[in-house]
Amino acid sequence: MVWLKRLLILSGVGLLSLAGWLWLTMLSPWFYDRPDDLPTIEQRTHQVFVYGTLRYAPVRLVVMGSFGAPKDAVLAGYQRNGLDLSPQPGSNVKGLLLRVDADELSRLDRYERLGVRYERRTITLDDGTRAWVYLRLPEQQNTFVQHADFPFALIP
Repeated sequence: MVWLKRLLILSGVGLLSLAGWLWLTMLSPWFYDRPDDLPTIEQRTHQVFVYGTLRYAPVRLVVMGSFGAPKDAVLAGYQRNGLDLSPQPGSNVKGLLLRVDADELSRLDRYERLGVRYERRTITLDDGTRAWVYLRLPEQQNTFVQHADFPFALIP
């Protein structure tokens, strides 16, 4: 029974550590200052195309505080390269179209580190819908590299 108690304590500490890290990196007021040159967010409903970690409902809930009423969507003429998109005629990227309000868009900007790591651009999806998409800034495009043994991007 002692081993079970230790396992529960270690699991609890691990979960609290993970929750703390997620809060610090995604939601905290520290570690990200929105650049002054970015335009203010319009107070209206926005549509955002997501293709990476934000496809997962638990991540959206932690980052935005909601699920964003997701719908399947396709972005034609692009291919996914790890954490980024690049133009590629004849290719498609499958993702989700989210409906978000101004506060949720602000939280997405924080998560994506708008102006530091990503820029937000308007794109037209395969069905003609106009939506925001986060694209890596040119100076950040090779920051993450694929490692042959892992199916995810690593920071070098």
